[in-house]
Amino acid sequence: MSTDDFSDFSMFELFRIETDNQTKLLIAGLLALERNNTAADQLEKLMRAAHSLKGAARIVDVAAAVRVAHGMEDCFVAAQNGKIVLEQRHVDLLLGGVDLLEKIARTQESDLARWENEQKGEIDAFVAALARMLKESNNGPAPQGEAPISSGATPEAGASQPVVPTGTVTKTAASTTPATGGDRVLRVTVEHLNRLLGLAGESLVESHRLNPFAVSLQRLKRQQGDLTKMLDALGDTLTDQNTGEETRTRLNAVQKKVMECRQFLADRLLELDMFDRRAGNLSHHLYEEALACRMRPFADGIHGFPRMVRDVARTLGKEVRMEIIGENTRVDRDMLEKLEAPLTHLVRNAVDHGIESREERRQAGKPDEGILRLEARHSAGMLQVIVSDDGRGIDLEALRKSIVKKKLTGVEVAAKLNETELLEFLFLPSFSMKEGVTEISGRGVGLDAVQHMVREVRGTVRVFSKLGEGMRFQLQLPLTLSVARTLLVAIGGEAYAFPLAYITRTVKLPATKIELLEGRQHFQFDGRQIGLITARQVLGLGGASLPAGELPVIVVENRNNFYGVVVDRFLGERELVVHPLDSRLGKIQDISAGALMEDGSPALIVDVEDLIHSIDQLISGGSLDKVSGLEAPHEAGRRKRILIVDDSLTVRELERKILDGNGYEVEMAVNGMDGWNAVRTGHFDLIISDVDMPRLDGIELVTLIKKDANTRSLPVMIVSYKDREEDRQRGLEAGADYYLTKGSFHDDTLLDAVRDLIGEAGA
Repeated sequence: MSTDDFSDFSMFELFRIETDNQTKLLIAGLLALERNNTAADQLEKLMRAAHSLKGAARIVDVAAAVRVAHGMEDCFVAAQNGKIVLEQRHVDLLLGGVDLLEKIARTQESDLARWENEQKGEIDAFVAALARMLKESNNGPAPQGEAPISSGATPEAGASQPVVPTGTVTKTAASTTPATGGDRVLRVTVEHLNRLLGLAGESLVESHRLNPFAVSLQRLKRQQGDLTKMLDALGDTLTDQNTGEETRTRLNAVQKKVMECRQFLADRLLELDMFDRRAGNLSHHLYEEALACRMRPFADGIHGFPRMVRDVARTLGKEVRMEIIGENTRVDRDMLEKLEAPLTHLVRNAVDHGIESREERRQAGKPDEGILRLEARHSAGMLQVIVSDDGRGIDLEALRKSIVKKKLTGVEVAAKLNETELLEFLFLPSFSMKEGVTEISGRGVGLDAVQHMVREVRGTVRVFSKLGEGMRFQLQLPLTLSVARTLLVAIGGEAYAFPLAYITRTVKLPATKIELLEGRQHFQFDGRQIGLITARQVLGLGGASLPAGELPVIVVENRNNFYGVVVDRFLGERELVVHPLDSRLGKIQDISAGALMEDGSPALIVDVEDLIHSIDQLISGGSLDKVSGLEAPHEAGRRKRILIVDDSLTVRELERKILDGNGYEVEMAVNGMDGWNAVRTGHFDLIISDVDMPRLDGIELVTLIKKDANTRSLPVMIVSYKDREEDRQRGLEAGADYYLTKGSFHDDTLLDAVRDLIGEAGA
């Protein structure tokens, strides 16, 4: 690696990088040595880490760090030579030295001289303690090649330890940075990475817009096919009429030119398809690479945890070993930062609450040493983090009594709560099963903070417990905060996205399953009464009628409060690139962010927790509306709804008057794309469509309707001026249920066809 790789770092910044990496190695090695104090490989690593730190400190002339690292190195060399055996008290002392080195590295360079002067007593005491430790071992002078430790003097540059040339500092720092295989390292700001990721996401979205363009060219190809057939038919007619040679020659030339155009278009379509696939793949790879730039190993965020577990366990008089699985699992840097606090709470709680004392473990037939395991892995496109222990677990009956004692619920209700419901109470603010408050735990804020963070990043947390065998907390989190896995729905003609992590279930609810309880509409779900509310009312989009029959319902939950949110239509699962809203807008109620869909149209990402809060306010204010059209299911059937799709105003109005006058509810769309949007976001009993329309023709509209799992059963009637058999055949092959020509239909013909397909207007 060249020195240019770190050319924008100051010398002290390089020393800080060196210290950060080497202290991680020192902590890991000392904790491993505590379990096996004769491990030669660990002693070698420790000696090298201290030696590297000493050399780096000398280069930047940080005398205090030189003294601390030099003394630690002497101890490790003495242990390597068998002159001293590092016991637990020695490890405690050496960990104190690591703390000193970290304090030095965190000090501003301009404040170093003052800091060294103020902390001279602490450093002197540490160096003297190391000297006494070596003296007690009766192992004679300091190791060969090193100056003896002095409590009052800083090693001179000319001592037997050679000074590392200034030109090699970059290599020293580079060798300890998290780069492998000689990779070059550059310093990039988070803002630059965020902008890069945002642009890559937009590139990915834009690449998907080629497909609709290709579809429109396919339509042009079909139109050219129709033109070819018309020319062939014209040629047959002229031949029958014995047209002159010149006319036939010109007709043949026209037919040839049309065939050339068709072939040219087919070739361009093939090229466009290949370009579409290449552009899509390239954009996808670009986004993945941009995303990878933000990823860091899981180990980067938890390197201090083993030391913390060791110190907390020592304070409590327990023996606990921490195992970390998946250290190299890649995690978004923002997610890693947000994980630190909740994982700290979970780990400290596990040591304090979960792992038993030595005496308790012996009585239970367990080894003295408890096991605390922290695991990270990718699963089903999500990051899964698990914190588990082999401790005492939760006594559910004791938890049940504690819930009643704290007046969180009544005795009768508590008696009916199952294990999952009981364990959910652990996440309530200020809830703790410990009677006393200590410096470590007992205030009941830890698990509440865990759940708050998890919900903030659109994740979930679950807890499992087995009495006498331990507990397991399982956090399911998105791999990155810049992409959200969502359920896209239509509400009031607009697209909204619900993060999947907040959705308990989606159901298609028959009207007959809705019950009225204390003036509110409910339905049964997993043995619960789930209250119903329309998303239109919560979002303030008006009370337009919703589709009758089966209602699309999203079940959401917040602290055991379940709600069924009725939407207009499910549009399917989408992975969306999250675009934060402009900060000048402030917090928009019930909305967390925006996104662009594959066709470039915008969608709003719902803030589900805020949405639930809005629902609670509506309920407490007594202003909750009933779901439209479901108050009296025993009454006569509703008017059946028909969508007319035609670019001709005259035809639309004629058909509307006929159908509306006979009791049908009619809506209209001015072209195929407008009709497709209406079909996706509304509920209709029948679609009546023209064939020749801009943006999307009738054949394409029918094809889309019949390919979509949510609309394929919807009857479609084509009404067209084209009355040839081949035109009728094209329409029926696309999936149309009825083909009617405009030139021949009158009131009875159209009405009879509609009644054949969907029955009477009010039936």
